[in-house]
Amino acid sequence: MFNPTTETDDAPGGAEPRWLDDDERRAWINVCKVLLTLPGALESQLLRDADLTLFGYMILARLDHVPESTLRMTEIAEMANGSLSRASHAVARLEKRGWVTRTVHPGAGRRYTVATLTDEGRSHQQAAAPGHVEMVRSLVLDPLGDDGVPTIGALCNRIVAELGLPTDPLY
Repeated sequence: MFNPTTETDDAPGGAEPRWLDDDERRAWINVCKVLLTLPGALESQLLRDADLTLFGYMILARLDHVPESTLRMTEIAEMANGSLSRASHAVARLEKRGWVTRTVHPGAGRRYTVATLTDEGRSHQQAAAPGHVEMVRSLVLDPLGDDGVPTIGALCNRIVAELGLPTDPLY
């Protein structure tokens, strides 16, 4: 973290940076701890119990909740912060296992690829879901309590919107 007593870089435009006070610094450090630790904890459980990465699980779960269980690769890439390469590699691994199929469609003047959840993929995702949900409950929802869940949901929606991402509750 930038320390004003040891570094002299000016903020953009020469304005004095708005330094974090002690409460903000503690909050930010805890947010960083969650961001850096939670995905690994969730992924460890998924790898151990279902041989799935967290991103692979999220792809299967998203496909299970959309019409015709089909998404364009660009929509899956949005889940990976716009990385079509990451999405393509993840879907290729899922396809190799028979959990999704990829099909090229001729679009209006431009071809595009879609991924579709297979019955085997749906079964695997649904078998993985109970363990994943239990981890989400034990690491996130239960510690927040009934009153904390709507609060963190609303706060995260504000951050998601600030990042320019859709606030779709189903991903």
